[in-house]
Amino acid sequence: MVFNTGASLLDAIVLAVISREREGTYGYRITQQVRQALEVSESTLYPVLRRLQKDGCLMAYDMEYGGRNRRYYKLTDRGAAQLQMYRGEWIGYSTKITKLFEGRE
Repeated sequence: MVFNTGASLLDAIVLAVISREREGTYGYRITQQVRQALEVSESTLYPVLRRLQKDGCLMAYDMEYGGRNRRYYKLTDRGAAQLQMYRGEWIGYSTKITKLFEGRE
């Protein structure tokens, strides 16, 4: 992708991906789903997950899978509210950009 991706957009995408799973989802799966929109590495994504958790937008818990613990991330109420704010901002932003690209006012 030729467009620069800011931290807020990455946060919004991560929150949106995690919100799809009511009981949460794990890091590798989050990475795979984020990659449908952006090219990101796991080394980029895990600090985002930790920051969102520190900010109170995510909670993390471990669950056994195949004899090993797997860390799951789940939206908190604060994370859901943040995602709603991002969604509203995105609609306005993307509408304005689309109008410019299409030559509309």
